[in-house]
Amino acid sequence: ALPASNEDTMDYSGLVKNLKTPPDHRAPAELSYADIRARALSRADLHDDVRGINASIELIQRTRGGGWPTEPVTEDGNYVDLVWHELEFREGYSFAYAVYDSTGHYLGCCYLYPMGRRTPLTPDLLEYDVDVSWWVTPDAYDRGYYSKLFQALRHWIRSAFPFTRPYYSNLEVPDTDPSRP
Repeated sequence: ALPASNEDTMDYSGLVKNLKTPPDHRAPAELSYADIRARALSRADLHDDVRGINASIELIQRTRGGGWPTEPVTEDGNYVDLVWHELEFREGYSFAYAVYDSTGHYLGCCYLYPMGRRTPLTPDLLEYDVDVSWWVTPDAYDRGYYSKLFQALRHWIRSAFPFTRPYYSNLEVPDTDPSRP
């Protein structure tokens, strides 16, 4: 009998693929699409982010999934998370954005993570080069921004980032019309 291939026996859980970007690529600090504006998530978003997360825990769990958040966040704890996101953004390890509408109303956040960080890596997921996820507040969800942000993310991945195989890891991914960008 022939030995099994490495792909059949390799355990990828616990491994993380680095985001591959050209050396001269800098992720945009700001993005816009239709009436959605995103900016690199930072300490400046602390108050909006804490209020948004705490108002959205059940919705985040239902739409984005994952192990976060499990309980309300505090300003002190979220401050640490925001500084971490700033560092990761600066170093190119991941890209997190605070999302607002064109009037400055906070909508939620979106994340571009390396494969394996948020979603455990499997042989089927090796072909993807970025794990994309997002959440919005209940008010934003009711106003259709969950789907609108998904469309914005699809546009930004194509136009502002060097990724060609995005994996949208949310539990709830809107149906899309393949003829639309």
